[in-house]
Amino acid sequence: MTVHVEIRGSGPDLVLLHGWALHGGMWGPWLDDLDRHARLHVLDLPGHGHSDWPAEVRDLSGLAAAVFPHIPRGAAVLGWSLGGMLALELARRHPGHLRALLLVATTPKFVAGADWEHGMPGEVLAEFSRGLEQDYRRTVQTFLALQTRGDERAHDTLRLLRARLAAHGVPDRRGLTTGLNILRDTDLRDALPQITLPALVVAGEHDRLTPPQAGRELAARLPLARFQLIGRSGHAPFLSHPGEVLAELTAFLSRHAPAEAS
Repeated sequence: MTVHVEIRGSGPDLVLLHGWALHGGMWGPWLDDLDRHARLHVLDLPGHGHSDWPAEVRDLSGLAAAVFPHIPRGAAVLGWSLGGMLALELARRHPGHLRALLLVATTPKFVAGADWEHGMPGEVLAEFSRGLEQDYRRTVQTFLALQTRGDERAHDTLRLLRARLAAHGVPDRRGLTTGLNILRDTDLRDALPQITLPALVVAGEHDRLTPPQAGRELAARLPLARFQLIGRSGHAPFLSHPGEVLAELTAFLSRHAPAEAS
């Protein structure tokens, strides 16, 4: 299996994990500023972009095992959406390997339930699963539109997402299906109190996929987390409000730099 990693910039290691159906090129032009503060390891998740799909991956723990060899010791991990759930799983499995977590538009439980109202209704996610079988391109485009709904800069953000979607090729449908299954089945809430890494949780005020209250709950249950709301933004606040997100992330990275860098 090959995991595609683009390494750029200089400074302490920072690994970037993108969301479902996307790739490392989706982070946008703000990386040109972020790479002045850190050495970025921009991954294409397995089955996405330029990365192969490992058939043995069935769940979040399997995805974490596939990605872990590409995480430098002492790195901070920046995860967006599904990538944030993966970052939490990596921290749970390898607590001594990572330095800090930066979690953007992330939730410990993607699907709503009787004891968790801060998620997507299960029937909506099931509709996405059915759509993959019929017209996966249209399904992914619908997913992109949901990411920007409610954002004050929705039109520009959606245009940027759509323009970059095919830049790394077509995702493997097995990876897409498994990713949706991970979103459907994963519940990390009980693991959060044991994840004692410094963490910054960033949420968009109008995020329709991972509501900001999910981010608040995530930060409240992580022992060393701080919550930051980005006003009038959706599911991709680093694209719609790059300056605000960059300021929050770089300040956090500065506070939690490796000892030798400090």
